[in-house]
Amino acid sequence: MHRLARQCTRPIHGNTRSAYLLQRNLHKGRNLVEELNARQFIANVTRPDELAKHLNKPRTVYCGIDPTAKSLHAGHLIPLLCLLHFQLRGNNVIALIGGATGLVGDPSGRMTERELAKKNQIELNTLNLIEAIRSFFSRATTYAKDKLSNQGPTLTDVQVLNNLTWLKDINLLDFLRTAGLHFRVNSMLARDSVKTRMSTQQGISFAEFTYQLLQGYDFYELYKTRGCTIQLGGSDQWGNILSGVELISKIELGGTSDESPTKEKGFALTTPLLTTSTGEKFGKSAGNAVWLDENLTSHLDFYQFFMRTADADVEKYLKMFTLLPVEEISSIILDHQTHPEHRIAQKLLAEEVTLMVHGGDGLKAARIATQVLFSTEYPTLQAQQIITSLAGDSRLVFCSEEEMFGTSLPNLVANHKLLPSKSAARQLVQAGGLYLNNVAQRDPRFFLTRDVLVDGRVAIIRAGKDKHLVLALR
Repeated sequence: MHRLARQCTRPIHGNTRSAYLLQRNLHKGRNLVEELNARQFIANVTRPDELAKHLNKPRTVYCGIDPTAKSLHAGHLIPLLCLLHFQLRGNNVIALIGGATGLVGDPSGRMTERELAKKNQIELNTLNLIEAIRSFFSRATTYAKDKLSNQGPTLTDVQVLNNLTWLKDINLLDFLRTAGLHFRVNSMLARDSVKTRMSTQQGISFAEFTYQLLQGYDFYELYKTRGCTIQLGGSDQWGNILSGVELISKIELGGTSDESPTKEKGFALTTPLLTTSTGEKFGKSAGNAVWLDENLTSHLDFYQFFMRTADADVEKYLKMFTLLPVEEISSIILDHQTHPEHRIAQKLLAEEVTLMVHGGDGLKAARIATQVLFSTEYPTLQAQQIITSLAGDSRLVFCSEEEMFGTSLPNLVANHKLLPSKSAARQLVQAGGLYLNNVAQRDPRFFLTRDVLVDGRVAIIRAGKDKHLVLALR
């Protein structure tokens, strides 16, 4: 097997220094609030000093996940990894799917009303998200244990809940007496999510206006039944989370609807809404979501998404999306700045995140596929390795012998939409821009033969710099 195209020289799996630094921070170094700050996870937090003391012993923390998406995407990594940091410090963590609130629609961060999702779609999305969250935490904790050389604390499994469980049967009158009694309309109108919508001609529906009551009630329910004292979410959720903090305090500490409680009981923490250095929303590639599900975004495309990170963003992403110690990241960035053309930091980022999300097999597939499509040398890999690494990728196409050997190369690539037409394919061949196994093919009448294929089975075709097609015999 040909050596892999040059990767970063630093080992991916846990090394002694990384494990030492992580263990030191977990047990003797920065407290969790300081660690999250150092990793740029905190946009807002209530009473940070009190929260740090509160976390001196294991607590329960939850994060809400909106089921309007069909699966987890890269944007979900921010709150999920923040939740993972709580878990690694021995806390109990809950991922709460909004199976009920998703039927209402969250006005946060929107200028117009959401189109109501269909119930069956929310139910399907909820089932997908439950499985995806469990899978993520299973792989992420394996990744974390490796980083800690299995020296970290005993971890409790993530709890994945659905708020439809308690909201589906709640009596309207009971809800108004329990939650509604403690919310002041003037405070609700002051929330940014409401003020923004009230400033538009469309305004805000009563359903969306009451969303903050439902989210506040979720926090109270988890506080009451599971001892949950901390809620985290994106920065657009700040007002909704505070609604829960206030509700818990008023009910549990005897505050009335007309007065503020003397002491708050719960804590709110929000993560930043991440944008790239060019102002684009994080988690999009050419306008499309980057999914954590390998059936929606291939291992290769997931890996390459992080490989394309701009120099201005890579340090922040290493802090947020990996468990590498912050001190080690600073050293990596210094090396990267010395030779930015080698993209040391981007390679490390892509490898670490792919390993955490897709495991060792997913990382191996991404590495091989990257070599196949982006190496400047012809990779002498085995055909089956190439096929396995690109499984599910639209660039891999299976052909019969009749099609593979009975159609000219320009016609083959046009038939499989690598180029828009046969004439465009012939023109590119004549210009020397169509490559077979990294060798330019200039004959418009060229036909593939078994001896030019990898292991007599696979043809790696490239049009220009970055359009690829991999043909494999069935």
